[in-house]
Amino acid sequence: MASGGGRYRLSCSLLGHELDVRGVVAGLYPPGAFVSVSRDRTTRLWAPNSSNRGFTEMHCMSGHSNFVSCVCIIPSSDIYPRGLIATGGNDHNICIFTLDNSAPLYILKGHKNTVCSLSSGKFGTLLSGSWDTTAKVWLNDKCMMTLQGHTAAVWAVKILPEQGLMLTGSADKTIKLWKAGRCERTFSGHEDCVRGLAILNEMEFLSCANDASIRRWHITGECLEVFYGHTNYIYSISVFPNCKDFVTTAEDRSLRIWKQGECAQTIRLPAQSIWCCCVLENGDIVVGASDGIIRVFTESLERTANPEEIQAFENELSQATIDSKTGDLGDIDANQLPGREHLNEPGTREGQTRLIKDGEKVEAYQWSVSDGRWLKIGDVVGSSGANQQTSGRVLYEGKEFDYVFTIDVNESGPSYKLPYNTSDDPWLTAYNFLQKNDLNPMFLDQVAKFIIDNTKGQTLGHVNTDFSDPFTGGGRYVPGSSSGSDMLAAADPFTGSGRYLPGSTSNTGVSSTGVDRFIGSGVFQSAPFKTLNIYFPKKEAVTFDQANLTQILGKLKELNGTAPEEQKLTEDDLILLEKILSLTCNSSAEGPTTHQLQTLWKAVNWPEDIVFPALDILRLSIRHPTVNENFCNEKEGAQFSSHLLKLLNPKGKPANQLLTLRTLCNCFIGQAGQRLMMSQRESLLSQAIELKSGSNKNIHIALATLTLNYSVCLHKNHNIEGKAQCLSVISTVLEVVQDLEATFRLLVALGTLISDDSNAVQLAKSLGVDSQIKKYGSVSEPAKEMKCPLPSVEREKEKEIEEPSDIEEGGLDLTVSLKPVSFYIADKKEMLQQCFYVIGEKKLQKMLPDVLKNCSIDEIKKLCQEQLELLSEKKLLKILEGENGIDSDTEEEADDGSKMGSESVSQ
Repeated sequence: MASGGGRYRLSCSLLGHELDVRGVVAGLYPPGAFVSVSRDRTTRLWAPNSSNRGFTEMHCMSGHSNFVSCVCIIPSSDIYPRGLIATGGNDHNICIFTLDNSAPLYILKGHKNTVCSLSSGKFGTLLSGSWDTTAKVWLNDKCMMTLQGHTAAVWAVKILPEQGLMLTGSADKTIKLWKAGRCERTFSGHEDCVRGLAILNEMEFLSCANDASIRRWHITGECLEVFYGHTNYIYSISVFPNCKDFVTTAEDRSLRIWKQGECAQTIRLPAQSIWCCCVLENGDIVVGASDGIIRVFTESLERTANPEEIQAFENELSQATIDSKTGDLGDIDANQLPGREHLNEPGTREGQTRLIKDGEKVEAYQWSVSDGRWLKIGDVVGSSGANQQTSGRVLYEGKEFDYVFTIDVNESGPSYKLPYNTSDDPWLTAYNFLQKNDLNPMFLDQVAKFIIDNTKGQTLGHVNTDFSDPFTGGGRYVPGSSSGSDMLAAADPFTGSGRYLPGSTSNTGVSSTGVDRFIGSGVFQSAPFKTLNIYFPKKEAVTFDQANLTQILGKLKELNGTAPEEQKLTEDDLILLEKILSLTCNSSAEGPTTHQLQTLWKAVNWPEDIVFPALDILRLSIRHPTVNENFCNEKEGAQFSSHLLKLLNPKGKPANQLLTLRTLCNCFIGQAGQRLMMSQRESLLSQAIELKSGSNKNIHIALATLTLNYSVCLHKNHNIEGKAQCLSVISTVLEVVQDLEATFRLLVALGTLISDDSNAVQLAKSLGVDSQIKKYGSVSEPAKEMKCPLPSVEREKEKEIEEPSDIEEGGLDLTVSLKPVSFYIADKKEMLQQCFYVIGEKKLQKMLPDVLKNCSIDEIKKLCQEQLELLSEKKLLKILEGENGIDSDTEEEADDGSKMGSESVSQ
């Protein structure tokens, strides 16, 4: 809670920044410190004074070549126990600072426009939002993934406490929830640009927007509550520690404190744009504004400013000018306002505003409950009460404007009306005009320049010309005025170019160390085993090899009779396909001919309802070097992959989906195939993952195998963005698959991806993969998961399992290489031995029926051996692969019961 139940009063005002303060955040070190960033391109660390009153600037950092717009703290690590400071700027960069160096440790480059929001998570993860409509996930000095889906600037980002969940808020009026890099949900409700996000707990969060509202959301998508109070854009929202109370700042010159769902206190400031706020651990509130001053407010009497400082603050506030055209004080008719005697009547609530007329002036006052008096908050300008005829202003859509321009975007299109007041920001007006009329943002520069060139230079008396663009912090244009600053005109609020000429250059980024900060250099620790890991990193691609060639050809001939006339295969064509199958499946030194390959491609292009046997031939043939090179080379590869992508359509036939996935897996066996698969990785994996929601276990196994094969390649070349995509796929698919073989392959893929790569380990942690795989640590079924030591994405810990299994006690023989299922068919004794290794004596005793509990292990083995000998190899294969009476791994629907041959996996 905000400590105590008193009112917030000024604690101190901090001077140092020369321009707008755009971001503030509570620091880690020293205790009670905070960090601020400004349009003056600097980042400053403020430490509390020893007297516990006020702050001292401890450190000033610079590295951006343009405005600094946001800041966050990266939590402490073994390497940086005091944490790091991350800042984003209009130069499109993110600077990472240590606390003892004024120059950046390194600079993150990748965004194509202003970086306007940052949030840090566990394990060093950083999330950034930008005007380029994307958010990016960073780990150390590398971009792990890009979150794409918003259609306008991403103004707000937050990482939720649950690993892998991230939030983004955008100028497209929506909020998106991301899990493992994929958009899980879109929240709609705000009527204007979403500007800020704050986390309440693992299940709830707050948002604020340009529609002057605050919303409380549940992560399921439900809007739980809407709060109103501000009268203009809300820029920032921050939550008090350990509760649901929060504070907000806005363009209406106010800081508002919300308790138990109500606005409990309103504090006016002598600046128009109150850009940012944060809550310190002691409950004090830090606020940054467009006048470049940082102000701290407190409930504590000990930390409250002395009477002289408070009086100076009130005097400054009373001398401010309030433009009536902003609407912050409602509609004002000066002729109807009461005189000063109206202030003799007490207010009825905290923050109540009262306007009075004193001669020709209009003054604004706010009621303070704690002081029991009216505090002057400024002089109101632009409220003469003149009508349209006497003021010379133009009425448009029921409102008066200084100008209403007619804009012709192109000669043949319609004309648009653009209303404008001299107190408005030309860039913001231009942006709103383009948004309202659904016009291309590329016209922003032209429209803003048109406004500037065609306004007459009218200014408001005593208006601070340094007021900032409420979107970008750029210096507001006031026609006819000149700036006393050495800086040039403000930046274009959407491109950052053409308006501001940087006076300094950014520092060259210094790469951070690649040492794993959490588990050291040893990425893998086979918990709970200490023996050699034989499962990952996997070095070679996994392929689907076995098939019944006679049945495949028989089905092909049968369906050829139903093919369209122009696509039917001749008898010679069928012989050619039989020949190519024989060559590719029997490891012949002879290669397929061009004619044979053309015939295969003709068959693969059959209609989708009959193409599956041709796909099965392709799946087997693509393993041959000649076929692999022919279909996957640079010239033909794009057409080949495009055709396979069509067959992966989630609405297509399951048999085609399955065989296409297996074909893609088998492509990895050749160099040309590997190159094609890696070049098409993003599109292929994005399409393939859409098949996760089905119930076909064979498709899940093929999808897992495809991910595993990508992991093998990525382990070799250390493409971190590729690894990020694969980790996202693994995380997503692990949540839905039930088949144990698919799960096993996903775990091997995970282990392969993160092996010897501390960045990948930390990324896996940030995506929540470590919590996902914990459940497999206590699986007691004789399944392959238990043969695979879980990839260690956390420091070796004592296992909190009530009763350790025999496997944990070393009962599993990890020195035995992983064999295909067919190996055990040929050696039933070894098959039985492996089963006993996996189950263990204790588990076996629990599983035995009462009549066998008194038998020795040797007696049980003998009984099992006798039963095994009675089973045929065919029946055993069905049992081991989970099949119930069919031999084909393709859908029964697709082959009408025809058998295409059971498949096992060659590993």
